[in-house]
Amino acid sequence: MATFAASDGTTLAYRSIGAGDPLVCLPGGPMRDSAYLGDLGGLGAYRTLVVLDLRGTGRSAVPADVSTYRCDRMVDDVEALRRHLGLDRCDVLAHSAGANLALGYATRHPERIGRLALITPSTRALGLEATATLRREVTRARAGEPWYPAAVAALDSMVSGRATPDAWQAITPFFYGRWDAAARAHQAAEPGQRNQDAAQVFGAEGAFDPPATRAALAVHRGPVLLLAGEADLGAPPGLVAQIAELAPGAELAVQPGAGHYPWLDDADKFTATVSTFLRLQPR
Repeated sequence: MATFAASDGTTLAYRSIGAGDPLVCLPGGPMRDSAYLGDLGGLGAYRTLVVLDLRGTGRSAVPADVSTYRCDRMVDDVEALRRHLGLDRCDVLAHSAGANLALGYATRHPERIGRLALITPSTRALGLEATATLRREVTRARAGEPWYPAAVAALDSMVSGRATPDAWQAITPFFYGRWDAAARAHQAAEPGQRNQDAAQVFGAEGAFDPPATRAALAVHRGPVLLLAGEADLGAPPGLVAQIAELAPGAELAVQPGAGHYPWLDDADKFTATVSTFLRLQPR
């Protein structure tokens, strides 16, 4: 672990994995310890992964001003990391809710961002939402799974406003391409990795400006990868495809059989897609 100071003096931590040119990696959650990213399926064989712990998560300090957990305010943390690394421009990989932060950075600092890889991205920053139809497209394909009846019943209860306290737990298998021991262990770690108080602030009023973000994405000069999981309930492929419509020249890739964490479902496929996008060879 290494550390640097944010513009407000908060000490932020990051870990470096692999070798080669830096690739700044932003976790989702929102506000989840970056440990859940692991080594992104071995992507460090192609780049040095600079994996940031967002303020108040992992080994990064809790800020004096908790309003700085808001997504737009954390853009300053990404810029502070770029400066700390001594980079004129940085390539960025962001997962899930971290995509909102990456898009915020690209909006405010377009000259400082190169390649942008958004992995099973959240779309709140763009004002896009997944419809029930898009979600059903991915859930129906899992009908043969033994956990499906309970999971789909829980999802229906959530859509209709009749959710029970354990509904979120019941739908968890929909976020993984395989609901096996590895997926269960990954999911079981989440409660201890997420800063719930910070997550409540992340998307607070004023955090997102969809018109400005859409405009910035439309003129973004660097390459953009949009990677969706074929079986992902959180970011259905149909929703991710809508981002591609806003970003001329963006590359849309749908990983077969993958859920919200595609590096867990098929590490080789994931790293092949991302490394090809980065146009680099393994060390």
